[in-house]
Amino acid sequence: MSKLATIASVSFRNNSPYILPQIRSSFSRFPKMLSSSQSSAIHSSNSPRNSTMTPDSINQRVRTMEYAVRGALPIRAEQIQRDLEAGSKDYNFNKTIFCNIGNPQQLEQKPITFLRQVSSLVEYPELLSLENSSHTKALFPEDAIQRAKDVLSYVGSSVGAYTGSTGLPKVRQSVANFIKQRDGFESSPDNIQLTNGASGAVERVLELIVSDPSVGIMIPIPQYPLYTASLTRFGAQAVPYYLNESTDWGMDVSGLDKVINDARSKGINVKSIVVINPGNPTGGVLSEQNMQEIIKFCEKEKIVLLADEVYQTNVYMPDQKPFHSFKKIACQLDSPVEMFSFHSISKGMIGECGRRGGYLEMHNISPEIKEILFKMASVSLCSNVLGQIAVDIMVNPPKPNDPSYKLYNEEINGIYSSLKLRSQKLCDAFNKQENMSCRPAQGAMYLFPQIVLPSKFVEKCKSEGKEPDQEYSMMMLEATGVCVVPGSGFGQVPGTYHFRSTFLPPERDFDNFIATFDKFHSSFMSEFRN
Repeated sequence: MSKLATIASVSFRNNSPYILPQIRSSFSRFPKMLSSSQSSAIHSSNSPRNSTMTPDSINQRVRTMEYAVRGALPIRAEQIQRDLEAGSKDYNFNKTIFCNIGNPQQLEQKPITFLRQVSSLVEYPELLSLENSSHTKALFPEDAIQRAKDVLSYVGSSVGAYTGSTGLPKVRQSVANFIKQRDGFESSPDNIQLTNGASGAVERVLELIVSDPSVGIMIPIPQYPLYTASLTRFGAQAVPYYLNESTDWGMDVSGLDKVINDARSKGINVKSIVVINPGNPTGGVLSEQNMQEIIKFCEKEKIVLLADEVYQTNVYMPDQKPFHSFKKIACQLDSPVEMFSFHSISKGMIGECGRRGGYLEMHNISPEIKEILFKMASVSLCSNVLGQIAVDIMVNPPKPNDPSYKLYNEEINGIYSSLKLRSQKLCDAFNKQENMSCRPAQGAMYLFPQIVLPSKFVEKCKSEGKEPDQEYSMMMLEATGVCVVPGSGFGQVPGTYHFRSTFLPPERDFDNFIATFDKFHSSFMSEFRN
């Protein structure tokens, strides 16, 4: 196994030509981060004498797995936040802003009232008892009370009990109805598994597909680090294909032939391709033509399509770049392509990351494989029950004549409008900066600006063994309190530098966020301008 990159890269086999850039932590600005050897030494000194389990004796795939969005920068940001809460005056700001991860409610996105009302009632069903009914009716709308009763009727005695392995049949039917309404094509609850967020679904499918270390999975670059981390853990090989920044992060499907042929010439057994649409970290939305070409590519090469569609409601240019599901396009083409698609309550306007609710849909998957996936689900017993209930509300919200309909839609539309406004405002701010360009967010929750770092700064970083975009991002954090993720955590065209930032901070923080970033970047360019 080749030596691991520290923050965002993954470990590939020595003979693999597909190695993401290595990243080194900014130790000068992060003195409490330790090298792996230092960390091992400290852990060894604290371990019981003659310990059987040491860092060298455990599964090395797990040890070397990395996940950039929770790497060195957020660790340092949390340390700074603790300092501020303890009264430190060492910083030029009074709070840290975590723009490193799509975690809406951490950044004060308001939970959807109807979802929380139903959750409250099913968590404490005594509120529905006859003796409490008058008080409950004074606090909760009629449709929330009825939905809670309906949920309890099919959940059973308590949401604290296990459900079936693939989730509640009623919720799986709701998901199938939602997909049929969205796409105009049939969906069956037998093809649906409810999971702990989309991440749990992705990991389950990757574990199914990866049969031995020669297996390769095509992943987009830039990519969401869940994929490289999971492939490292399962012992597979990432086969990157590059998205095109100049065309708003579209796909050059003609280039996929070279990627897959090169991989196969190296002995890599390419079995699948991952497509993230809308894109993370790029914010791009694929065109219908692009999607048709991808499906035909999968047919030709006999590979499985993994469609990560968790941002399908986060689409900010619906007239020019609407969301289409890969299931819909495949059905329109009458394609035999084997496909898994994923969705989640963590994104969109729901933003319930901590409830861990999601689903996968199987399309053109054989009964034998479905049976094995059922067995895999059974090992985990079931997904989070409150997450399953939230999935049901996401796909089956209040109807036009329901008492909660008006408020539900006001909340959904308010969050959407604010996200769209913030994405435009932050994109404009980035594009005004020297040596920086940013494609607008067509979807998702992120911007991925490119920065042309001064050669003096790049040379300085490299002479000190530091990755330039990592060091720039750490300097930004120390100066502004804003935590982003360097582009090397997602992969990028060699010689280019980016960072990913959410546009989730509350609107009241946005002007200050932009002003402090503007001041930092101007100062940075003045110091290092060639």
